[in-house]
Amino acid sequence: MDRSGVAEGLRLVRAFLSLPPDKRAEVIAFLEELARAQGRPKEGTEVSPR
Repeated sequence: MDRSGVAEGLRLVRAFLSLPPDKRAEVIAFLEELARAQGRPKEGTEVSPR
């Protein structure tokens, strides 16, 4: 990862930490749902072993 990517990541972490706890929980729930959706295979495709 280049320096600009690291800097952007740090900005995102700082912004997340500045949120109130209830908003942090909303962000975490959103990201968990997004990760689950990304992990699901498309209909009609098979999951390849890792």
